[in-house]
Amino acid sequence: MQTPGHHLSAMRTAAPLVHNITNFVAMNVQANVLLAVGASPAMVHAREEVAEFAGLAQALTVNIGTADAAWAAGMEEAAGVMDRAGRPWVFDPVGVGATRFRQDLSARLLELRPTVVRGNASEILALAGLGGAARGVDAGDAVAEAEEAARLLARRTGGVVAVSGPVDFVTDGARALRVANGHPMMAKITVMGCSLNGVIAAFCVGQPVLEATAAALSAYGLAGELAGAQAAGPGSFVPAFLDALHALTPGALDAGARIEAVA
Repeated sequence: MQTPGHHLSAMRTAAPLVHNITNFVAMNVQANVLLAVGASPAMVHAREEVAEFAGLAQALTVNIGTADAAWAAGMEEAAGVMDRAGRPWVFDPVGVGATRFRQDLSARLLELRPTVVRGNASEILALAGLGGAARGVDAGDAVAEAEEAARLLARRTGGVVAVSGPVDFVTDGARALRVANGHPMMAKITVMGCSLNGVIAAFCVGQPVLEATAAALSAYGLAGELAGAQAAGPGSFVPAFLDALHALTPGALDAGARIEAVA
């Protein structure tokens, strides 16, 4: 198994073009996060061009946070392009348990076999059909409560499922890893999870998905730790985080990564 630093280095060498269909709140920060980590972002959501643009991209992220009917159709078309081309795409089922529209859209997107599904514990439970105590788009469940749901969902999609929390849980349905990197301040910034999707997608280009996803989570969390050590609050955290992500070296990631296999 390659080290997290190896995955970071390989991603930066590839500098993949990541196509992001994300929510209005996240667009600016997610684009800057991808640039900071070493990838190339594109924020394209118009149905008239999403499928064509997806054909140009090395990876895709789909976030249903502010979807409407036109965006939903575009999400399905772009995801279909990636599925048929065998390229990685990351699905974030934001607030899936909140409304029927989100549930129906998420069910259709799952049929397009996302490479990685990333969400909080409540979203993963809801997506797996096992309930979940979400408060709108916020989790009301602990990561440990969603681990079996994540395994079931990974086996259903044939991909990887990542449950975000204080300690992340990542599984392909058979193997599983926990990633303990991160800082409490990250939960105070509304777009941190959304922006993480792009980093995961970038890491998955040409790399083994389970290990690349864990490496992306660890790199993101470690940058958060470094930023949190100097930020005075959420306002100063974001620029410090972008700087830390940009400056993160493969050696520093290998030294600071806290990834363990789950027995």
